[in-house]
Amino acid sequence: MDNLIKLGIHIESVTSDGHKSLLKAIKKSSSDIVVQRCLVHIQRMCLLWLTRYPKHQAGQELRRLVLLILKIKTQNDRLYWTKELAKWYNTHKDYINEKTYNHETQRYWYTHKLTRRSYSTIKRALPNMFHYLNNPKIPSTNNGLEGFFSHLKNHLDIHRGLTTRNRINFIKWYIHFTNQR
Repeated sequence: MDNLIKLGIHIESVTSDGHKSLLKAIKKSSSDIVVQRCLVHIQRMCLLWLTRYPKHQAGQELRRLVLLILKIKTQNDRLYWTKELAKWYNTHKDYINEKTYNHETQRYWYTHKLTRRSYSTIKRALPNMFHYLNNPKIPSTNNGLEGFFSHLKNHLDIHRGLTTRNRINFIKWYIHFTNQR
């Protein structure tokens, strides 16, 4: 981040999967950079933890809400979705906060940890989930960029015997010729 800023590049926003080290680097380098959380990453992680067929009603309802994340296109959609999420939490907060105790070790854990983890992921991401609604230049996901880099990685894998210097030159030329198209 610092190198990009030193080169005179003005970073307006970053769409990120929410990795803590990246968020820390963004905050350290500039406080005016808008951080947009990648909605696909949020959805993918929550669906992984909730499973395809949750057994409890709370998991089923949260899964339905998670599936709607990528369909939020307007401020009204956002308001509806966040109200539904708040309503879901108020209905199921006892279930989410339910603990199981081990009386021998005096330790506890959350009984429904995967449903709780899904909700916590959304709750932590919520302040940075909808910046794309205010600015059409901000992408809601980083899938396009990840697709670009996966092509680059595939091309690099074909030439896996390159020295570090030649790998760097390969990447520079790859980006140059990709931008020419």
